[in-house]
Amino acid sequence: MKSVTFPQRVALAATLCASLILPSLGHAQTSTENSGDILERSFCVFDPVGANGPLFAITKTFQPVALKNGIKLNLSAYTDEKVAAEDFKAGQCDVVLLTGTRAREFNKFTGSLEAMGAVPGEEEMRLLYNTLSQPNARPLLKDGPYEVAGVFPAGAIYLHLRDRSIDSVEELQGKRVATLDFDEASVRMVRHVGASVVGSNSANFAGKFNNGSVDVAYAPAVAYSPLELYKGVEPNGGVLKYALAYMNFQVIIHSDRFPDTAGQMVRDEAIKRIDEAYEIIAQAEAEMPENVWMTLPQEVTAEYDKMLRTVRLSLLEDGVYDERAIKLMKAIRCRVDATRSECAS
Repeated sequence: MKSVTFPQRVALAATLCASLILPSLGHAQTSTENSGDILERSFCVFDPVGANGPLFAITKTFQPVALKNGIKLNLSAYTDEKVAAEDFKAGQCDVVLLTGTRAREFNKFTGSLEAMGAVPGEEEMRLLYNTLSQPNARPLLKDGPYEVAGVFPAGAIYLHLRDRSIDSVEELQGKRVATLDFDEASVRMVRHVGASVVGSNSANFAGKFNNGSVDVAYAPAVAYSPLELYKGVEPNGGVLKYALAYMNFQVIIHSDRFPDTAGQMVRDEAIKRIDEAYEIIAQAEAEMPENVWMTLPQEVTAEYDKMLRTVRLSLLEDGVYDERAIKLMKAIRCRVDATRSECAS
């Protein structure tokens, strides 16, 4: 695959969904209305850099595509994902692009797909996405006035450590962790291992890690170079090659503002192009220096599996996660690896 810069890579990964949703919604529209009619809709795009950022810039290139397919798309850039979500909820956006964690308030099922330890790797995630692309999965993707029109992979989330000696669950005790404080799941995990929550967001967690304000941060591989996480990792740290969770982006629509077939059309197209997203993720991971990766012995991996399972089930019991999603992902894990201890029950 031809090398691309990080802004291009992240934009491709996040706005792959835009390239799918716009023509799909347009085709759905022209099938239900006269070809001369134009549907005017708003799309709120989360980009930490704002209107000059890579996500928003490439999303703009899809406006002509949308117009040819019957939609005049009005884009709005948001540097604060919370505000984008609130405006969408208030009806000021017809479509919104959010991370899976933030999308939980609109659909608890898809918001549970980032559950910690629930998706160990790419094989499991591919099976999960293929399952959700099927027409009979649509009831899971609709919640009140909202429909999740697309879920797209952004890569495994890894622990970034300033000290390589933090190589077990026990050694996380007392360490300061940059934590998305709006996400109850992340806060619960950090507290469960006895570490200290240092409230952070997507705009400031990297700075806290790089300047030593925290000992640990978590992020996908696509964040390593652009957010300069190597400044925190080098010279004594590392990146734990263990998937805490699998990050995703979600496109959510107000379902009553689009034709009934629109969401499924997007999902049908998305599954055909899933390889493109995984190529982007694979390239990002391959570009990280080999010496920063930390591979855990089997017994330590088992410790992390047990810890994440305990936290995951406690969040399920408290209603943070959707039981149907948790059961589906367990079934997929056991299909891929029936030797897992959890698969005996």
